[in-house]
Amino acid sequence: MKKLIYIIASVLLASCVNDLDTLPLNKTEPVSEYVYGKDENAYLSGLGRLYFQFVTNDLTDLQQMDGGASEIIRAFWSVQETTTDEAKCSWENDAWVRALNTNTWSETQNDAVYAVYVRTLQGIALVNEYLRQTAPERLEARGVSADLARKIDSFRDEARFIRAYLYWMAIDCFGSVPFTTEKSPFGGAYFPQQASRADIFDFCVNELTYLMSDESDMPLPRSNYPRADKGSAAGLLARMYLNSKVYTGVERWAEAKAVCEGIFGMGYTLCPDYAALFRGDNGENLQARGEMLWTVDYNAEKTQSYGGSSYILSATLASTDITDESRPNGQRNGWAGLRVPYEFVSRYFDVSGQDYLTGAYDVADKRGEVFYIKGRQESMENALYSFMNGWSCLKFNNIPFGQTNESYLPQSALKSFADVDFPMIRLGEIYLIYAEACMHLGEEGMALPKLRELSSRAGVEPPQQISQEFLVAERARELMWEAHRRTDLIRYGLFHTDAYRWPYKGGDSYAGQSFPEYKCIFPIPPTELATNDKLVQNPGYAMP
Repeated sequence: MKKLIYIIASVLLASCVNDLDTLPLNKTEPVSEYVYGKDENAYLSGLGRLYFQFVTNDLTDLQQMDGGASEIIRAFWSVQETTTDEAKCSWENDAWVRALNTNTWSETQNDAVYAVYVRTLQGIALVNEYLRQTAPERLEARGVSADLARKIDSFRDEARFIRAYLYWMAIDCFGSVPFTTEKSPFGGAYFPQQASRADIFDFCVNELTYLMSDESDMPLPRSNYPRADKGSAAGLLARMYLNSKVYTGVERWAEAKAVCEGIFGMGYTLCPDYAALFRGDNGENLQARGEMLWTVDYNAEKTQSYGGSSYILSATLASTDITDESRPNGQRNGWAGLRVPYEFVSRYFDVSGQDYLTGAYDVADKRGEVFYIKGRQESMENALYSFMNGWSCLKFNNIPFGQTNESYLPQSALKSFADVDFPMIRLGEIYLIYAEACMHLGEEGMALPKLRELSSRAGVEPPQQISQEFLVAERARELMWEAHRRTDLIRYGLFHTDAYRWPYKGGDSYAGQSFPEYKCIFPIPPTELATNDKLVQNPGYAMP
């Protein structure tokens, strides 16, 4: 299946991109009919374009932004992690970095926030057009065979999943966003209206419920790696139910629990070794793949991007780190950007014995064995933009699991891009959603066996009971740097309040402080407000 994605990407780049790239946020030039026809490869290439949205550096509609920075996973990761206690970025000269690090963004355009907004809506526009072009009446008019039409039905369901995922990202970050489907008007001067967060939530729930049902043509669970399948749809649905109170004001714990239980019957299994989930061969390692409900595929030779996994791999190292024999990560680049505040590491991993000269430290939890501290300084006090202050995180690692560090010491063995498939949804997350749902339903005994599995893999004592305090900490340990933290802290009421502080929260004070609740969602970018007079700015932010 990985090979199929590479073929799709190659065909796409060679043929269809120039015909499709007028679609996103440009309503004046619809896709040309000649892109399709009776050939399966054309429809597969169109589907590939939808997946390729997650790794593309195409700058269409993104003004003068750096291509790598505009990639959606990189931008989403930045708004999810650097706004919290899990990560800070040292790139002081970038205004978007300073604003996210300190929760001081405003309605002024922020590159990372803007990229998330445009990339999600751009991808949704592409999905809608793909669904228009593959509608049954169009296939019949082109003389598409019945056998191919059935295959295209499966492609269409994959496209609908991608649209639901993009809508989830959009409502999580922005609340109310422009809402369109394949049935919406398009072309000319059409500008869509916003729909409420709750209404888009309901739309996505209905879509995902259908996609995971027997009635849909979505591929069966674990049958379509790295593309999406019924397990992917179920995983996203569980995540949406988890956050239902934030998105709609209504809790849906029973629904979250039921969806998780359905996933447990789909044959997914925890990878025995946590580290293998984030190594350069995680897409080929069958044990790692067994935990993945959906990933975005990266390949150092064929999906070259300075976003996604490449961003995390490169930005967590200094140029002087990449040949260090003690703990390389198989990456040639060292951008000196991302690191973890020591306070986070200390709070959640109970480290001790750290030696910044040798890089050694002690930690019982295997998930905490990923930090690199050689040559670092512990505190970020008065040093937010000094990369060598804080702990580097090498959780994502290009070296295939089981290979020795020594094999990657020669400069020729290092890679400029990532081989690590980025985990968008995995079973470890589903276990934690299940635990949270069971806690709220007063049925925590049902979830404790799942938590014992996570604890056993981590090499630590399992919990005897489930509390919010435990879940805040366990999700921090299990899902660190997987782009969940902002969403989690908002759900727990800890993101903007004084109930939980971290370095530089809410401003330039190292001690941290609360900030206004309206910043639990980001502003609609001013350029979009200026273009579409139907849009309304989110509360707390000024209109342009």
